[in-house]
Amino acid sequence: MRLDRLISNHPQYSHRAARQLIACGRVEVNGEIVRDTQAVVDRFAAVSIDSIPLRSGYPSLYLMLHKPVGYLSATSDPAHPTVLDLIDSALHERLHIGGRLDRNSSGLLLLTNDGLWSRRLTEPRIKIPKVYHVTTAEPIAAIAAERFASGIHFAFEGLTTSPAQLQLLATHMARVTIYEGRYHQIKRMFHAVGNRVVSLHRERMGDIVLDPELAPGDYRLLTRSEMLSV
Repeated sequence: MRLDRLISNHPQYSHRAARQLIACGRVEVNGEIVRDTQAVVDRFAAVSIDSIPLRSGYPSLYLMLHKPVGYLSATSDPAHPTVLDLIDSALHERLHIGGRLDRNSSGLLLLTNDGLWSRRLTEPRIKIPKVYHVTTAEPIAAIAAERFASGIHFAFEGLTTSPAQLQLLATHMARVTIYEGRYHQIKRMFHAVGNRVVSLHRERMGDIVLDPELAPGDYRLLTRSEMLSV
């Protein structure tokens, strides 16, 4: 990522302010002053402004959770349990969700305190594939795969979904891959082809696959290779 963009992604610095800081020699990368505003820095480079680390005060944290049905993808809620209730409270500070699942869905959920990392994970332009195992109320129509691949029009938003893949597994089961994350997207896509989703389980996001050793409600740290894949 370009150095000026990395700095301006932090809310206290505008893009103009970031460029001025760099040009004035107030920014160090791995202990060396960098004056090139367009310098490309590795995501793990140590960046500081006036010798103060840009991300001081907390370590980067990347978690994989096997989300059970019945938990909200939220940090707090007055009426329902949230996924943070499943995580050790000592890890809660600044933790947020990269790619939500609705309360009645299960599967892979990623949590982090690294805003730039989660932004890459959910950025629509990057089109990271998200893979779901779907069970439906009615037999899946033969035309469904073609309709999904062509895109489904959502009249309320006035848009058509990006092409998606549907792999039929059984009469009422399919594996669906989408490249965006619109509100209740898969449920609405099946509704558009005259069906209803009974269960929705996320198996994968990009190259990160739900660990089969994780029972519902369990979580673990991402491996370095998993974290670097985003």
